[in-house]
Amino acid sequence: MSVSVWSGSTAAWERELSGLKARVGPIFRRSELRETAGAFLDGLLSGIARKTGWLMAEQAGLARPWRIQALLGRSRWDADHLRDKVRDYVIEVLGDQSGVLVVDETGFVKKGSRSVGVARQYSGTAGRIENSQIGVFLAYASRHGHALIDRRLYLPETWASDEARRKAAGVPPDVDFATKPAMARAMIAAALDAGVRSAWVLADAVYGDYRTRRMLEDRSQPYVLAVRSNHMLRMITEEGLLHTDPAQMAADLLAADWGTHPAGEGAKGLRLYDWARVALPWLTTPDHERWLLIRRSRSDPKALAYYFVFAPAGTDLAEMAGAAGLRWTIEECFLRAKDDLGLDHCEARSWHGWHRHMTLVMAAAAFLTKLAADLRRAAALADQIKANETSPTSV
Repeated sequence: MSVSVWSGSTAAWERELSGLKARVGPIFRRSELRETAGAFLDGLLSGIARKTGWLMAEQAGLARPWRIQALLGRSRWDADHLRDKVRDYVIEVLGDQSGVLVVDETGFVKKGSRSVGVARQYSGTAGRIENSQIGVFLAYASRHGHALIDRRLYLPETWASDEARRKAAGVPPDVDFATKPAMARAMIAAALDAGVRSAWVLADAVYGDYRTRRMLEDRSQPYVLAVRSNHMLRMITEEGLLHTDPAQMAADLLAADWGTHPAGEGAKGLRLYDWARVALPWLTTPDHERWLLIRRSRSDPKALAYYFVFAPAGTDLAEMAGAAGLRWTIEECFLRAKDDLGLDHCEARSWHGWHRHMTLVMAAAAFLTKLAADLRRAAALADQIKANETSPTSV
């Protein structure tokens, strides 16, 4: 998809982009650095196929790429400060009482062994074990749109314990090995602590471990987290201790237990699935309930997906199904950021360089998200005005 699809009028593009640059400008304290950051954003949003230092320097009218490369390398500015600015910008644009937080990872295939965090590891992007970096990301999604709001590079144990490689790549001393679920918990907690209101937290089975669920429940934060079919469940029943798993619980359901509900919209309209849920007899609060949610393909009844749900008391099945269906929004964030903005074109090998590149791309993506949200709001308002003009006047 070309970024021009998102742009609206040229005047709106220039006005909003100038506003974003002014908003983040104080992070880059020197005027030359602010100009370079602006040129970097312009390059990300341009039509050049590869967002490399040389090509973006050429786009900016520079003879050499040194200033563009220095922005990711030796210059002094705080990528986490920019991340916070991007998050606040996104919430201002998309914030809604039904908005959700979504966590997932994406891979960046790399050659060689010097880029920070690179290792032979499974990459869902490649669909196999590859020489790659893995980034864990957090997105915010609402009816107005969706955008990435946080990012952290996964540092494999082989890197975390190698002082020479850490020093060469500029890994901060306080960065220790952390599992991907632990990284996700930290990002979710940071967003909630910053005041981001989320109706649900969504993630796949990798990130829905016990500690993540416990952390969210301690905060009374609803979630829909995928779980594997063979996850062992232990429950006390009238007959005693029961050992089961989601697949067996689904097999025990009756035809009347299933209902058809949409899980968001796809390219061909509403994505319809059959859904069922089973109450989990674990200790709950008066305000919340725990459920096993099950999704079944209507074309292939053997294709099932399972979720643990922590929901406000009285939440109906349709609401849970709708929330589960929003996890795809982060995949669309990755797709657009890679295809249009060069999320996977990072040339920097250092820790700071990686986080700086990703955060600048997130800023560019947030800008496009705002334009798209403004266009949708304007179209909805125009439709409402037209409807009011054509409706018969009441007597």
